[in-house]
Amino acid sequence: MAGKAEQNVVIVGGGYAGFQIAKELSKKLDPRRYNLILINSRSYAVALPAAVRLVVDAESKLEETAFVKLDRIYANGNGETKVGVVTSIEAQPGVPGGAVVLANGERISYAVLILATGSTSSGPCAIPENEDDVLPFVNAWRQKFAKANHVVLIGGGAVGIELAGEVKDLYPTKKVTIVHGGNQLINATYGNSLRKGLEKRLHARGVEFMFNEYIDDIPEPGVVGVTTRSGKQISDADLVVSARGGRPNTEYVTSLGEDAVNGHGFVKIKPTMQLLNHPSIFAVGDIIDWTEQKQIAKLMWHVPVIVANVVSFLNGVAPTKKYAGAPEIIVITNGKKGGMGYFGFLGGFTLGDWFAWLVKSRHFMVPKFRKELGY
Repeated sequence: MAGKAEQNVVIVGGGYAGFQIAKELSKKLDPRRYNLILINSRSYAVALPAAVRLVVDAESKLEETAFVKLDRIYANGNGETKVGVVTSIEAQPGVPGGAVVLANGERISYAVLILATGSTSSGPCAIPENEDDVLPFVNAWRQKFAKANHVVLIGGGAVGIELAGEVKDLYPTKKVTIVHGGNQLINATYGNSLRKGLEKRLHARGVEFMFNEYIDDIPEPGVVGVTTRSGKQISDADLVVSARGGRPNTEYVTSLGEDAVNGHGFVKIKPTMQLLNHPSIFAVGDIIDWTEQKQIAKLMWHVPVIVANVVSFLNGVAPTKKYAGAPEIIVITNGKKGGMGYFGFLGGFTLGDWFAWLVKSRHFMVPKFRKELGY
């Protein structure tokens, strides 16, 4: 696949990282020299933070706003979106260029390749890649939450907390329990104020907690009751939901060799965000092997590094812009009206319900997402 130019700049993944990079590169690349190609499993981007409300609350009608076509992001039409799934990369260490291979067998060559495939989730936030499967998946989860009497959420990170808040918004009397492997919610990256503050807010809504516990196997549909790893029983649990954190979506990257990713599947990079042995391949977002929490907010620091270094590389200049990390910032919702935010600078501080409502809880930033995509 190729356009008018002889060489392709290929981006794999049309999530927050991929479409932002495509937008910026479309302003900077000469279409007479390079075809800009964004490969995504769907023709639209998904406002993933909104998934926790999408799969619980049919009244939100988020399926009408949180899926946005990837057809208006290119400056002067300089770029194209290709629907497909990359299954492998063909490249030789130290040799510029290569090709990606799609699930349908199609091969697309590249002068520069940018990997932006993000995380894969389990449970209700694992939006299917096939567009035909998305709405049936969403509606099935809405029905599951509606019918359940006792929802047990496995994982007390952001996803578990936010799902609990959404369930309590729609079904205030429904029993909700969070089972979490740690001794407090989320993790120790964040201050005690945030972790205890969120617990207090959820507890006030009737959410129960089981800390230092694990559920290894989700019961089959129709089975009531579940047992934790330590043997504790939750006898009336009729909906057990995985709310565990995501894993890097990088299986296709292992085609470059096992040394391209670490033991957890994160892509090894230099501070220039280039792969260690492949200077014409860059990686960004959740998939990079970097000691930091995996969050959309990091892209404010990731994207400028990638864009500057890709342009330098294409111009025959060694990339010099380096990623040096970013402050930890998170906003976690508690339904439509509350939540908390944490900012990991100035010693670390939190903001409460009013702030969470203002920036995230009321709309999950979907209007901003749509605007960024040209809608």
